[in-house]
Amino acid sequence: MSNLLSWSSVTLAVALGFSFASSGGARAQMPHRVAEPASHANLAVYVLRGASTAGPVPLTLAEALASGAVTVHETGSVNELHIEHAGREDVFVQAGDIVKGGQQDRVLTVSLLLQPGAGRVPIGAYCVEQGRWAARGKEDVKRFASAEKAVPSREAKLAMLMPDKPQPAANSAGLAPAGEASAGRRPTQQAQAQTRTQSETGSRQSEVWANVGRIQDKLSANLKARVASGQSASSLQLSLENEALAAARADYVKVLQDAGAAGDDIVGVAFAINGRISSAEIYPSNGLFQKMWPKLLDAAATEAIGERQAASASLPTAADVAAFLKSADQAKAASPTKLSGGLSRSTFDGVSTLAVATQRADGGEVHRTNLAQVL
Repeated sequence: MSNLLSWSSVTLAVALGFSFASSGGARAQMPHRVAEPASHANLAVYVLRGASTAGPVPLTLAEALASGAVTVHETGSVNELHIEHAGREDVFVQAGDIVKGGQQDRVLTVSLLLQPGAGRVPIGAYCVEQGRWAARGKEDVKRFASAEKAVPSREAKLAMLMPDKPQPAANSAGLAPAGEASAGRRPTQQAQAQTRTQSETGSRQSEVWANVGRIQDKLSANLKARVASGQSASSLQLSLENEALAAARADYVKVLQDAGAAGDDIVGVAFAINGRISSAEIYPSNGLFQKMWPKLLDAAATEAIGERQAASASLPTAADVAAFLKSADQAKAASPTKLSGGLSRSTFDGVSTLAVATQRADGGEVHRTNLAQVL
């Protein structure tokens, strides 16, 4: 049963005290309020209200590609692409964005804010299509045409964003543990690190491919229609364009889209599927949230369709969502990873929640994602 509450009558009772860590380790309080949910079928939406930063709103990657302000290039590497910025406005790229075209469709793994003059910037990616190396139809095999969809899976996002698994340490002489060195050779620490990175990337890519298959299977089962495309059966992007899926997704969007437009103080959203909190996305401004909201709802509705169950479930409360958001922030942040343009990325690996935040040098956040590690 659909349930869209009147937002003017909702009591925004939960003030969050969770803190955002800066790249220097300092923590600044940024309170948000969690609204009571709007829901349809097995998907519930909780908008997050708070202060919005001033200044121009950046283009999204989808807008920038459509206008020609940026070009996303193939590099010859499955797990790295280049974004070339030739426009006059900042461009926001979100981890989870799918770029369509090239030698295979990809999902981007890092949230970035690209400034004018950034030039050609490398960005991590995973393939969400297998086996294709030639142009598909009239697409350009050297670059990507659009970024209209986002990966619709909490599990796939975890596969991309979870911290690296602990690796055996070298001994005091800088040598690999027994069994790692090939006969007659002693690999350097740099070579060991490179080998471990390649192994980790390959493992994650396999997990992403496995998740793509599971997404397709779940959607096909619940829609009672095959979503894989005859043009490229392994392409997640083409599956997300399936007509039966688009029709089912439209039912969710029709009911829930107004929730994200109910106020100029909305800067984020949390989602619950089948009565369990799944994820949240938080932005520095209402303007950027509004631009991202249609893509976020599209992906959440797709995930809900794939996970749809016969039995209905009670909805988490706003207080439950507040606790979910706070849980990852209580975890110790891993050492920040430096990104281009003076940005950094911090990961908070909590007991039950993972949070990944891209931050400016002053500690202000460009974007934060929260993911439930277990449902």
